[in-house]
Amino acid sequence: MKKTILITGAGSGLGKETAIGLAKNGHKVVAGVLQWEQVTQLKEEAKKENVTENLQVIKLDIRDEIDRKNAQKFDVDILVNNAGIGETGPMAEIPVDLLRKVMETNVFSTLEFSQPFIKKMVEKGQGKVVFISSMAGVSTYPFLGPYNASKHALEAVAQCLRDELKELGVTVATINPGPYRTGFNDRMYDSVDQWYDENQNFTPAKPIRNIQAGVAGDEGQFDPQEMIDKMIEVIPAEHHLFRTMLPKPIEDWCKEYQQNQWTLEI
Repeated sequence: MKKTILITGAGSGLGKETAIGLAKNGHKVVAGVLQWEQVTQLKEEAKKENVTENLQVIKLDIRDEIDRKNAQKFDVDILVNNAGIGETGPMAEIPVDLLRKVMETNVFSTLEFSQPFIKKMVEKGQGKVVFISSMAGVSTYPFLGPYNASKHALEAVAQCLRDELKELGVTVATINPGPYRTGFNDRMYDSVDQWYDENQNFTPAKPIRNIQAGVAGDEGQFDPQEMIDKMIEVIPAEHHLFRTMLPKPIEDWCKEYQQNQWTLEI
């Protein structure tokens, strides 16, 4: 059965490719992108992929009231909350306003954007909300604290909504990508350089640079196609796991990580 699906953060990376893939499969997709330039770019790509009939592109900053109201005119079967940002750096020194910014986008604005859609779904007695979380929502990594904190909070939001909406006909799920090579990780790990100064901050530079070279380097990231294919499969599906994580080695690592928290000593 073909669905009407709204995806936020569809201007790049996993969101963009998933939006195009869902449109190719015959679903009606509303692709929300952050910047006007991305509207033009995605429309041009939709023409190349022959999906203009199924893919409608809108300007959508979920933090902007005008954009939110415009998006909420659409009657959708599935809402995919994919928009998100990240900041990196040592938690003991990062300017807290940067953490606030990440939480505002990834948690508060995401929930605020979702609520009117959820209300419509409850009134219809059916609907689905998918939160694009991350492996960072069920594990932590040095110098990734702001993103970790936001995705952990998003996991809690999703789990509460899942349990609260179950009897009202609305289903909730998360998709938790590992470190895929979309450019997002690179940009996020670059953000520390906006404020960190090894001559001023007490956190040593070497561990930060090692993480940048590893997690945000080519060797530490996976080809995103398998995640895109899985998102295209899971988002419109009627039955699947509450949490979908890829690649499998990362899922196994996260499960081991969580178990280890109960036995670690300090």
